[in-house]
Amino acid sequence: MAGLYVHIPFCAKKCSYCDFHFSTQFEAYRNDMVSAIVKEIELRQNEALNPLESIYFGGGTPSLLKKKELSLILESINKYYKKKERIEVTLEANPEDVSVENLTNWLELGINRLSIGIQSLKKEDLNWMNRGHSEQDALSSISLALKAGFKNISADLMYGLPGLTKKEWDEHLNLVVNSGITHLSAYCLTLEKGTVLAHKVKTGNTILPEDDQIELQYNALITKLLSAGFEQYEVSNFAYNKMYSHHNSSYWKSINYIGIGPSAHSFSAGYRRWNIANNQVYIRSIKSGSLFHEDEVLSKKDLWNELFLTGFRTRWGVNKKQIVQFGGFSKQESILLQRLIGEGKVREEKSCYVLTSSGFLFADAIAQDFFRLS
Repeated sequence: MAGLYVHIPFCAKKCSYCDFHFSTQFEAYRNDMVSAIVKEIELRQNEALNPLESIYFGGGTPSLLKKKELSLILESINKYYKKKERIEVTLEANPEDVSVENLTNWLELGINRLSIGIQSLKKEDLNWMNRGHSEQDALSSISLALKAGFKNISADLMYGLPGLTKKEWDEHLNLVVNSGITHLSAYCLTLEKGTVLAHKVKTGNTILPEDDQIELQYNALITKLLSAGFEQYEVSNFAYNKMYSHHNSSYWKSINYIGIGPSAHSFSAGYRRWNIANNQVYIRSIKSGSLFHEDEVLSKKDLWNELFLTGFRTRWGVNKKQIVQFGGFSKQESILLQRLIGEGKVREEKSCYVLTSSGFLFADAIAQDFFRLS
């Protein structure tokens, strides 16, 4: 068992681009939610066949939790699960929640990695995103975390934003990369159905950048991060001095993990589970002992497709032994592979096939070319 993910479905504000499961109206039931999460942790203890290697608080906005609430959740994990000695414990935090008091509390609770959601250093971007922090808040949050004693800090940035110029993107990268972080997650803006942003684009109030502008920003990202000593170990993730996210790496390597909380996903070999994405129904179901999740047994086709979908996103690539276990490539797949190698998008190594830097830009499309429909 690689890790335990805890989904905290609380947010102070609704970001205009986000379609994750959360609520901004949670004060009336926050105690019940924490109690339900604690109970689910207990209920699923037998699924952890090996000591945990990572604990990840995601959301939502986990940094909204009070010290007592975080403590209750961690106490439950410590009581019912074995852990490796050097376990990675990550908390996603918004810059406005990063205070000296909170940092001290988080360290006392055993949290040793922060993932700070900066997203942008441009005032106009933060406004249309409906973020709760300023440009200065973003940089000072990293500085405060370093001074408090955190040695493993990740930051999130977004590119492909409406109106974001190449020059502005370069400035964002320079400031964040030189801030002392050990990890960067950089995501291209994705238009999600049902969001405020999707409505603005549909009505013509917001115009998304062209693909060539996005590619320029992506290439600038690669150049800057590599020159600063960061390694691109996944399409959107960069680590300094091998400071990979152990928790997220387990997703991409298809290693087992348990997902706790409303809408959280879990995975074990050949099996996937997702919890109810409704806060009140989740709480009631946990209290009453009724079913709070749906399950799916993955077919051989599903496992093959996921092998490429996740493997081609990472520096570890798609393992040759696993390909053999599925019966190897078909003739058509072999021809496709050789074409991609010839185009410089895929590189063959001793034990695996990996995407090159240029191939990473088309990771999802390349993976889908290898999908099997039956």
